[in-house]
Amino acid sequence: MAHGDIIREPEVTLDLALQHGLTEEEYGKIIEYLGRVPTYTELGIYSVMWSEHCSYKNSIALLKTLPRSGGRLLIGAGEENAGLVDIGDGLAVAFKIESHNHPSAVEPYQGAATGVGGIQRDIFTMGARPIASLNSLRFGSLDSMRTQRLLKGVVRGIGDYGNSFGVPTVAGEVYFDPCYEDNPLVNAMSVGVVKVGQWASAVARGAGNPVMIVGSATGRDGIHGATFASEEISEKSEAKRPSVQVGDPFTEKLLLEASLEAIRSGFVVGIQDMGAAGITCSTSEMSARGESGMRINLDLVPARESGMSAYELLLSESQERMLVVVKKGHEQDIETIFKKWDLHVETIGEVIDGDRLQISYQGRQVADVPPNSLVLGGGAPVYIRESREPGYLRETRAFHERTLPVPADFNSVLLRLLETPNIASKRWVYEQYDSMVRTNNLVLSEGDAAVVLVKESGKALSLKTDCNGRYVYLNPRRGAMIAVAESARNVVCTGATPLAITNCLNFGNPYKPEVYWQFKEAVGGIGEACRAFNTPVTGGNVSFYNESPNASVYPTPVIGMLGIIEDLKMVTTSPFKHKGDAVILLGVNRGHLGGSEYLSSVHGLVAGDAPELDLQYEIAVQRCVLEAMKAGLVQSAHDCSEGGLAVALAECCIGSGRDVLGAEVSLEMDRIRPDGVLFGEDQSRIVVTARQSDVSRILAMAAARKVQARLLGSVGGERLTIQGYIDVPVKEMAFQYISAIGKLVGDEENSISFT
Repeated sequence: MAHGDIIREPEVTLDLALQHGLTEEEYGKIIEYLGRVPTYTELGIYSVMWSEHCSYKNSIALLKTLPRSGGRLLIGAGEENAGLVDIGDGLAVAFKIESHNHPSAVEPYQGAATGVGGIQRDIFTMGARPIASLNSLRFGSLDSMRTQRLLKGVVRGIGDYGNSFGVPTVAGEVYFDPCYEDNPLVNAMSVGVVKVGQWASAVARGAGNPVMIVGSATGRDGIHGATFASEEISEKSEAKRPSVQVGDPFTEKLLLEASLEAIRSGFVVGIQDMGAAGITCSTSEMSARGESGMRINLDLVPARESGMSAYELLLSESQERMLVVVKKGHEQDIETIFKKWDLHVETIGEVIDGDRLQISYQGRQVADVPPNSLVLGGGAPVYIRESREPGYLRETRAFHERTLPVPADFNSVLLRLLETPNIASKRWVYEQYDSMVRTNNLVLSEGDAAVVLVKESGKALSLKTDCNGRYVYLNPRRGAMIAVAESARNVVCTGATPLAITNCLNFGNPYKPEVYWQFKEAVGGIGEACRAFNTPVTGGNVSFYNESPNASVYPTPVIGMLGIIEDLKMVTTSPFKHKGDAVILLGVNRGHLGGSEYLSSVHGLVAGDAPELDLQYEIAVQRCVLEAMKAGLVQSAHDCSEGGLAVALAECCIGSGRDVLGAEVSLEMDRIRPDGVLFGEDQSRIVVTARQSDVSRILAMAAARKVQARLLGSVGGERLTIQGYIDVPVKEMAFQYISAIGKLVGDEENSISFT
């Protein structure tokens, strides 16, 4: 089909290359690869493929130091669109997390919606059916009208797309801090299931095999979205709304079913989503991975706008599109499948021998490039940037807890913490998501992680996203280790064994030595922790340039953890279950207040160091809990995180807010400040409950693993009593905890009240 009159392209110069975000050195490298000055279309191709978003040029060298194989991984990190983990019974789990931060900053609804859509396509192009979505969100202070607008838009975008697409949003996290005011973080994760050996690859092979584009028509939305994601947010960002894609979840649902049917037909050689950089990315990556070439005719690409140039057709990030390489002679079979699902399908080229990606338009060749020169791990540039420890750490580490006054009223402190946005229930958020579609879900809001049944196997997956950016800001290496350890602890508290992670690494400008140092240290911490837990990194995403002229975000390496529950009898939730049950703490109270929510919310300080973390002790605590669960001794389990032990106990009392149960406990202060014991955020601590008759067995298991365990008290009554310090009605805590977010965003109708 014709796209209008012949469009003349600008003359390519160094200045034009610099305007495209390339450096003089990179422009020279392009000329060297091609043996000539690139065409305007080729310049556009290289500019997006060599952008940070697509090439990982400032991160790939460090990412390769992470454990990228082993455990139950079926493929190494980066080999396919998503990671694959063997869960037995002939089944594998595909899972991945990605960011959509910059689009969400300027267009929160569509930015978040298309983030959800994009990550689902990465899963079902593997041949896996998505069964669960998660997210990890960061916003500025909820006192800000901008934050409230962004929060409402992002939550609505996630909810509307996921609900319409028909995959439940089962878990996530939401944090608020002024550092995210200009740069919200919107990270979306998807999890799917596929039979072992029946997944598809994003590869182009077999000279003469046709190349098809399927799904939506191509428009001008999202052009240079990858480049936009590789620069800082500024006042000019508002003008880049065209870089934000527009999603259609109903078309994506059809595309899901059609793609899975096409893959099952056996006639698909390779298939890839058109995400960042659109046709450019899918053609070049599939060709490079298959060590083949490709010939594409853009005149055949269905366009929904007239007069589009080759540059625009190639770089458009219009949603709900796939590139499919089909076995020659089976074009009609694949067309029949996609047309049955009311989807457009068009053959736009073919695989060729050799190492050239040749693209024509309006009767002339507009690009002729070696695909390997474009891609990550091929000819794309790789940099290791200058790094320097940030000067602010000298000030934050000079803090000492003895300078803090000890509160006179711990009841009011606990209630205050329970209504701070970082601790308060996120019910206002997750009730806007459909969490029950497909009826796979066993545990949602009442567990430390979501538990999703894999119906084909009788097993369950435990899923969690986690990161405390404040810890990483104060100590990037240890903070990143804690993110891995806590996400593992969360899935353990549901009865699961941690298997593998995906990550979404959100940082500022890598050209700033202080930011690159944070990144380098955090990657080192993730690697160290993942090796200890034997949870290899299946892949993920790096999002740099999360800063504005006003501030940089906290370094926020979000961990998406996958755990497996082999026996459904082990599924455990966090609320207290029975009156009279014993409350036991596994782990050590050290009273560490540095980086805590208490220090920030009550004293207005972000200071000190991240909490100490002994990885071997952490593993011992987690294995002790799993051993007790396997023996049927654990009634409930909840980890201690933001707000410390007092908040953890309060959350166990509150549960869902329906059937509240109090507790009476006593704590040994051991010459530690009482606010440190109550609200300090020491790691490697889990609160469990058990029948009184089972306490001795749990204590013996802990002793055998050299884990400190202490009987704190018992469940019962309508109050949380921590003898000598706290005595609060559970219903009062529940009201503060559950209604806080709704009140802060002015949606009190959906706040929960208790009588």
